[in-house]
Amino acid sequence: MLLSRTLLLKGEPAGNLQSLNELFALANAMEQEAASKYDDLAADMQRQNKPDLAAVFAQLAAAEREHVDSVARWSQSRLGRAPDAALVRWEAPETFDRETAAEIITSRLMTPYRALSMAVRNEERAFAFWSYVAGFAEDSEIKQAAEAMAREELDHVVILRKERRHAYHSEHDKMRAVEQGNVGQVDAAVLERRLAGELADLERRVEGEAINRARELLQETTRMSAQAAGIGRFPANLEQCDAQIIAEALADAYLEGAESSGDPGRLEAMQALAECAIARLAWLRALA
Repeated sequence: MLLSRTLLLKGEPAGNLQSLNELFALANAMEQEAASKYDDLAADMQRQNKPDLAAVFAQLAAAEREHVDSVARWSQSRLGRAPDAALVRWEAPETFDRETAAEIITSRLMTPYRALSMAVRNEERAFAFWSYVAGFAEDSEIKQAAEAMAREELDHVVILRKERRHAYHSEHDKMRAVEQGNVGQVDAAVLERRLAGELADLERRVEGEAINRARELLQETTRMSAQAAGIGRFPANLEQCDAQIIAEALADAYLEGAESSGDPGRLEAMQALAECAIARLAWLRALA
C-alpha cells in the first residue's frame, strides 16, 4: 500500500523529520504554498474574465488558509508555539500540480470540473507524502502526527471529489441541454479541416521561421483530418472559433479517446493524434 501511495509523488522526500517542530513547520509551509498558488490562479482567472473559475480557485485558496490555521492551532496545542518556518530543512516533494496550473492559465476551454480535478490530485499527493512520512518515521510521536495529517488530507480528497462530481454533472447537464436544442454537431475530421484553413491563412501572415512551421502544421493537419473521421462530437458552432480554441478541443478529444480506448490499435492511433495535436497547440499558444 505504501508503495502505491508513493507512486503519486514526483519524488521521494529528501530526508526524515526529526521532531514535531519540524513536522508542523513543513506542514505549514506546504499549506501556505497551496493557498498562495490558488490565490494566483484566482487572480489570473479574474484577469481573463472567467468569474466561474476565479470563484473555484478563490474557494480552494480559502480552504487551504483554513488548513494553515488548523496546523497553527495544532502546533500551539502540542508545543505551545506556532510553526517556525526556519525549521524547514528540506523541500517536500512537489504536491502542487504546476504543469496543470500552467495549462489552466493558457487554456481557453478550462472548466470548473477540470480545475477541481487538479485540486483532487494535489490533495492525493499530499496524502501520499504524509503516508510516506508516517511509514518511515522512527519516532512514535512523529509517526502519529504524520498519520493524522494523512487522514486530514484524505478528508480533503473526499470533499473535493464530491465537488468535482457536482461540477461534472452540471457541465454534462449543460451539454445535454445543447444537444436537446438540436444544435448541430461535427466530428474531429470537420474541425481538422477547419483548422487547416486557419493554418493556411496563418502561413500567409507570419514571417521568418514561423512560415515553415505553419506550413508543416498545415500538411500534418491535412493528414490528421483523414484519420479523424468519426472521432468525437463537438458543437457545430465550434467551427466559428479561432485556431487555438479548435486546436485545444481536438487535443482534449484525442487524449480522452486514448484514455477510454480498450483496443490496442485504436489506442495507438489516438495517442499519435494526441501527440501531434498537443505539439500543434503548444506552437499556436507560443505564437499568440
